[in-house]
Amino acid sequence: MEDKNQEESKKEPGLEQNKREQPLPFIARALITGFIGGVLWASAGWAAHIFNFTEIEPNMILQPVMIGDWKNTVLGNIISILVIGLLSVGSALGYFLFLKSFKGMWMGMVFGLALWGLVFLVLNPIFPDVKTIFQLKRETVITSACLYLLYGVFVGYSISFEHNEMLTDKRFHAAD
Repeated sequence: MEDKNQEESKKEPGLEQNKREQPLPFIARALITGFIGGVLWASAGWAAHIFNFTEIEPNMILQPVMIGDWKNTVLGNIISILVIGLLSVGSALGYFLFLKSFKGMWMGMVFGLALWGLVFLVLNPIFPDVKTIFQLKRETVITSACLYLLYGVFVGYSISFEHNEMLTDKRFHAAD
């Protein structure tokens, strides 16, 4: 009976059950991974602030560009988390373009720590409410570095894993 249904479905390719959904292009999956990673780890950063592991809130991203006290509210933090997710798309694109061929999680860890250094050492002057790393509490420095490290592993390993799976998957090779 099952063979008869398979034969009938082969004869009628227009049937809904015979259509295959086209997978998202790899770059689109990498960008989605970046957005999700940014939102996920910025939310973890907010939770770390709520539980007093860090002095820094996600709304630090809005401090130099937005006027008003609303940015210090829950709404400000939620909007900041979404903005961080959008900015994270750019960092995921950078990882996709330059680092995707590295296997394992190590390059993701380096990537995350490099982003931490960029934000806290290089870009620190544009965030007026954030102290330098030498003025921040040790818990804040360690927690923020760990969050960036985990973000880097999440984004980097996800993109690298997908890239390496694509290279080994025979469906993607035209010669096979």
